[in-house]
Amino acid sequence: MQSKATTPQQYLKELSEDRKEVIEKLRQHILSNLPKGVEEQMSYGMLGYVIPHSVYPNGYHCDTKLPLPFMNLASQKNFVAVYSMVLYSKKELMDWFTSEYAKRCKYKLDMGKSCIRFKKINDIPFELIGELTAKVTAEEWIEIYETAIKNRKK
Repeated sequence: MQSKATTPQQYLKELSEDRKEVIEKLRQHILSNLPKGVEEQMSYGMLGYVIPHSVYPNGYHCDTKLPLPFMNLASQKNFVAVYSMVLYSKKELMDWFTSEYAKRCKYKLDMGKSCIRFKKINDIPFELIGELTAKVTAEEWIEIYETAIKNRKK
């Protein structure tokens, strides 16, 4: 479910009360751990955390008018989702995350490539999402991203 909201505040106002509380708490854990050079804005109809053109002028290779995605947070129909592009791109980070998740949550991890789905909103590891947010700097993410794009073009 993509929102038509143009600001994070407008996005939050659209949420049901039960989802608003969870999204706001996740958002605060993300914002308090956001690496320098990463900014919050609406991105793909979700709360987006991006590396703006002022930091990375090349932008996102799929559409260079867009800033480089770092992380997204969304209230979907049947779950709350955190999308971490860094997690998908760095095996050591994925290994750390899956290990830590198993220690902190009683339910099985429900993940896609970069999407972490939380169907049980009372069992979200908020602190772990904050730690994940802080694990990679903007500079490190740009380096990982550029290496992946260069390797794809070969």
